[in-house]
Amino acid sequence: MIHQKKIVVILPAYNAEKTLAQTYSEIPFDIVDEVILVDDRSSDETVAEAKRLGINHIIQHKKNKGYGANQKSCYNKSIAINADIIIMLHPDYQYTPKLIHSMAYLIANGVYQTVIGSRILGRGARKGGMPLYKYIANRLLTFFQNLLMHQKLSEYHTGYRAFSKEVLDVINYNINSDDFVFDNQMLAQIFYANYEIAEITCPTKYFEEASSINLKRSIKYGFGVLNVSFLYFFAKRGWIKPIIFEDL
Repeated sequence: MIHQKKIVVILPAYNAEKTLAQTYSEIPFDIVDEVILVDDRSSDETVAEAKRLGINHIIQHKKNKGYGANQKSCYNKSIAINADIIIMLHPDYQYTPKLIHSMAYLIANGVYQTVIGSRILGRGARKGGMPLYKYIANRLLTFFQNLLMHQKLSEYHTGYRAFSKEVLDVINYNINSDDFVFDNQMLAQIFYANYEIAEITCPTKYFEEASSINLKRSIKYGFGVLNVSFLYFFAKRGWIKPIIFEDL
């Protein structure tokens, strides 16, 4: 069943020159058909490295647009090349590409339409070097999100995600933020459209080359996450209809 689906891996890249080759080398090309890299105006040689590796689909933003905008370009391109399953993999090697088989299998066989790799299931987060303050913030935000959204995810903040084309066709992700809260808006849209989200245990790695946002941006992100959760809570009760949920 999995071989009947076109599987595309998307790489939202920013200054990933040092880790791109290692990430790319572990992508399972026995099932992956295409790779898309979108460079958000890196200051290093990410694009040159991508060309050296032979990545066919490379998009360069003329200016730095943000993490959410990078993903929009990734998803739009994946739809344009007729992907059936789209897997977002960070090119900083924070997440192992070796889980792509498992994530794609669940979608290809119609078990779930969305799968995320959770760092919180098991002990992967702290074992992999997640800073204590990030771990605590993750747990607190996830608790409030589950409460407000009436869900039971172990975390909403992983960057390792797989989607069916159906999901991307249904939700209007292009209307979302260009910043980091884009990730949470997408999950909220998916739940609002009555899809379930599967989780698999994912080890993670924190090291110098791995991308991470600073404390100031983390605080901004946290408030953004809470805002999305409250909007979802109000929308589900019919009190308001925020723009991100309008067409769902």
